[in-house]
Amino acid sequence: MIHLNERIKSDEDLWTERDADRDTLVADLDAVRERLGDWAGVLDSHLAHRFDVDRVVVLRCHPETIESRLEARGESTETTAENAESEALDVILSEAVAEHGAESVYEIDATDRDPEAAADTIRAAIEGDREPSAGTVDFIDYI
Repeated sequence: MIHLNERIKSDEDLWTERDADRDTLVADLDAVRERLGDWAGVLDSHLAHRFDVDRVVVLRCHPETIESRLEARGESTETTAENAESEALDVILSEAVAEHGAESVYEIDATDRDPEAAADTIRAAIEGDREPSAGTVDFIDYI
């Protein structure tokens, strides 16, 4: 398993600039692809759907829960609002479906799941014991 965000943060060759407004790094996806090479396993990141993968598991969380968690971590109001709105609008899910097709996307509402239950559901998707499920989670009521 590769925790891609941590890998990018720890290797200056994998990002191109620092976004000062968001206090984040801008990943160089081509450099990341090159560094990964011919790799197989689980890629953990909100960027994972940007890579050549056979399945995409999109963990979802209610936007209000995202706000609470990010506020507790000390994230800015702007970052918190942007993340909650993106979740409500299915941004990562829609990008994953556009990139890989609905038949390869597994959507999991992890809002009220404990980590072990979420891991079991992810494992089922990876092992092919679960049907693709893009479009089954709806947080538009948040907007």
